[in-house]
Amino acid sequence: MRVYFTSDTHFGHSGILAPRMRRPRPFASIEQHDEHLVAAWNNRVRPNDEVWHLGDFAYAASAAHCRSVFARLNGRKRLILGNHDAKRTTDLGWYSQHERAEVVVEGRRFVLSHYAMRTWDGLHRGALHLYGHSHGSLPGCGRSLDVGVDAWDWRPVTVAEILEAMAIDAARTGGPVAQAALAEAA
Repeated sequence: MRVYFTSDTHFGHSGILAPRMRRPRPFASIEQHDEHLVAAWNNRVRPNDEVWHLGDFAYAASAAHCRSVFARLNGRKRLILGNHDAKRTTDLGWYSQHERAEVVVEGRRFVLSHYAMRTWDGLHRGALHLYGHSHGSLPGCGRSLDVGVDAWDWRPVTVAEILEAMAIDAARTGGPVAQAALAEAA
């Protein structure tokens, strides 16, 4: 079983494609958007894998559309609630739902939230922070990273990919001290 992380799929949200959005998504229609995200998800995630979705699964979609998309997505799905996760989302068959969570995956402690935090429990003891909400507009900072689909080619990501991106961020933002802190967290 592999574990993946993702956020801000916004299934059914045609407004996410609009030019008025700060970073409109590059799809011709919301149907194309949704189909692309489902295919990208299922191309990586197998039925026995686990996916932590860090909020905003859908927006402005019918409950029936949410159920249809959810049923097509591989894996055991867990939800961290986002600001757009209404009843149509929370009524789906999530394995678990949380406001925030702390998990250990592949020997690493992660603090999961829909929102980016500047500090979090366990920061100075090696805990890493994953978030969404910012749609790829808020860069990581060495030990904190956006796992939203906007930042990851519309797909869920693995711990290895997260750690690689964090190492690049640590080198860019903090030099040797930040890199050493990330390595020490290992």
